[in-house]
Amino acid sequence: MEQKNECMLVTKESFQAVGLKWSGTFADAGAGEIRLVQAEMKKRMNEIKHVVNKHILLGLSCHMTEDSFTHYSAIEVEHVEDIPDGMVSISPPTLTYAKCQHQRGQNIEVSYNHIYAWIEDKGYRLYQGDITHYEEYPMHEDPHSEDPEFVIMIPIET
Repeated sequence: MEQKNECMLVTKESFQAVGLKWSGTFADAGAGEIRLVQAEMKKRMNEIKHVVNKHILLGLSCHMTEDSFTHYSAIEVEHVEDIPDGMVSISPPTLTYAKCQHQRGQNIEVSYNHIYAWIEDKGYRLYQGDITHYEEYPMHEDPHSEDPEFVIMIPIET
């Protein structure tokens, strides 16, 4: 059966988030290092003040070089106050995103390939700023799951 991921455009206003920062290679990420950061973030989220939605864990990625990047496992906050030890705050700008839902049982690589093909087919250009990927994970999702369900959002130029 062919995998289908419906795509759409959404605009997310600038917001503030607090969480853990990870930097490494794509190979490190593929080996599960980001999953460890997500698990740690879930354990520590009660340390964060002014949480907007305790049911959604954010994953924000920024490319730095050809083979390495920085990832933030974070939670959106109304405003930043008393950042817990070892955590950072980030403030992504207002951006328009191509968005699709990756369902349990689907191939993650196929979902990403599909959204990038949709962006190209529609004539959109990828955003040239810091953020390259934005993911939303249900907080109940096991970060070590080999079959996760999450929302993929890729920023585009408008």
